[in-house]
Amino acid sequence: MKKMLTLFAFFCIFYLSAQDNFVKDNFTKKEVYITMRDGVKLFTSIYIPKDISAKNKYPILMQRTCYSVAPYGEDQFKKSLGPNKFLQNEKYIFVYQDVRGRYMSEGTFTNMTPQVNHKTKKDIDESTDTYDTIDWLVKNVQNNNGNVGQYGTSYPGFYAAVGTLADHPALKASSPQAPISDVWYDDFHHNGAFMMGYFRTFPVFGVQKNKAENAAWYIPAMKKLASTSEDGSLFYNEMGTLKEGIEKYYGRENFFINEIVDHPNYDDFWKKRDLLPHLKNIKHAVMTVGGWFDAEDLRGPLHIYKTIEKTSPKAKNTIVMGPFSHGGWSHEMGKHFHNEVYFGDSIATFYQKNIETTFFNHYLKNEKSAINLPEAYMFDTGKKEWKQFAEWPPKAAQKTQFYLRENGKFTTETPSSASFTEYFSDPNKPVPSSTNLKDFNGFTPRNYMSEDQRFSENRPDVASFTTEILTDDITLAGEIKVKLKIASTGSDADFFVKLIDIYPADEKGIKEKPGVIYGNYHQMVRSEIMPARFRNSFEKPETLVPNQETEVVFNLQDVLHTFKKGHKIQIQVQSTAYPLFAVNPQKFVENPYKTEKSDYTKAFQKIFNNSVIEVEVLK
Repeated sequence: MKKMLTLFAFFCIFYLSAQDNFVKDNFTKKEVYITMRDGVKLFTSIYIPKDISAKNKYPILMQRTCYSVAPYGEDQFKKSLGPNKFLQNEKYIFVYQDVRGRYMSEGTFTNMTPQVNHKTKKDIDESTDTYDTIDWLVKNVQNNNGNVGQYGTSYPGFYAAVGTLADHPALKASSPQAPISDVWYDDFHHNGAFMMGYFRTFPVFGVQKNKAENAAWYIPAMKKLASTSEDGSLFYNEMGTLKEGIEKYYGRENFFINEIVDHPNYDDFWKKRDLLPHLKNIKHAVMTVGGWFDAEDLRGPLHIYKTIEKTSPKAKNTIVMGPFSHGGWSHEMGKHFHNEVYFGDSIATFYQKNIETTFFNHYLKNEKSAINLPEAYMFDTGKKEWKQFAEWPPKAAQKTQFYLRENGKFTTETPSSASFTEYFSDPNKPVPSSTNLKDFNGFTPRNYMSEDQRFSENRPDVASFTTEILTDDITLAGEIKVKLKIASTGSDADFFVKLIDIYPADEKGIKEKPGVIYGNYHQMVRSEIMPARFRNSFEKPETLVPNQETEVVFNLQDVLHTFKKGHKIQIQVQSTAYPLFAVNPQKFVENPYKTEKSDYTKAFQKIFNNSVIEVEVLK
């Protein structure tokens, strides 16, 4: 037995060593500075297959990033290349680039670099940097086949999205994955509400470097925000108001958080950072990828796809949405869970092998056969299976209105008389956004997007509306619009709305999640927040008139979810969700980031029974 274990251990070490050495054994690494049109030099790592030749040419697959192209040094190799192992084994020329102002590149870093009108040859933005990089690569990397693709997840997803505008003839395929499209609605804000769960990330994005750096220069600033407890909520509970937290941890030293504080409304500063109006006349293939449970960038993929669909008829436009958290498609989990919810086996591998690799191989390797990918490859998070559609949202889906009725009913029956549901909201005692206390010690929270919500159902500061037990499956496919009719005793308020799938009372447990009670599990399917101050305009906030009925309309983002027979559908409405979102004082202040504790105002919130949740039901 000891000999067998020794042999097995040797085999494992040999196998892992071979895997670690694959890149070094099969690729040559070069590091270069590529000069942009304004003279700024961007550090670029190039991994070239060793068997490349005039008879054996390869396409280029590129990622531009603000998160480092490490390891640095031509004798130092990444453990893996490209977005997945299948593409790595296809032997592309893999290129990684530090964007302006980051790590080894020159220049000054700007968050969500605004697109500019290219009036002169010296006007620069991320699309021109993409063009100049591609142009250098195809002219200087020997034996490339003249085709270039780009990809990236999260912030690199933004660089891939804006890179679609490079309009270089060699650019044949782009895959923005979990991309930001507008930080007023994704990442740091949701409809202008500040995402407090991002508070400790600002050293990464708001500290400029003053020389070339091959390691993270902002780590000392990060250490100041480190937690000493597994209970991540303690940091936020002890921080005080958002204003006090910014003064304590950042002052005026962090440029990005101060840009946010100085621009509390959707002014020109933010409008310039909205990528969507610029996504026009794209002619190559674009596959936008996202996760239905992406706590960081859910809106970006959906809106980038929809915008390109409207503005760029020549683009081969595709969207993929899976049961993933932020970037979860890039690593295999075996049995695929999001938080406590199981969705199937080897889902990331299926995406990587059958969707992502198929996409890049077809457009970059000059394959002549037709590509077997639909317009929309979407995962039904209720039935837990992939679905294919010719367009998204599906044309067959029918708009259906559900009402937030009196006595906690959620029904398609139109109210016959005026009534309302009322709850009490105290910003000094906000509704917890999660019971997963460790989740707030991470870079950003991830698990709340599918978390069990029964902890908040019967709170006095939460209004719940529930259907009867479903007698048939109901599939929601497409956009969800919330049309609240509210009245508040305060002069401002947030409204956080959650769409929930309630499991049957006798739902069985899962051996991989011992201790989790799935009977009556309240799985969150979708949620979003809306500050009432922005109900009429994100540019010009307005006070609420106390006790006056007011309409607050916003999008809850898309879903593809089948609520199964025997389940229930629930809507929860609340005015705080802390520490995920900053607390609204419920008193109108000109700049919410400068709210004092004395501004916190208790309020009663009425939800009138003609409030509507408009969904698209797939028959």
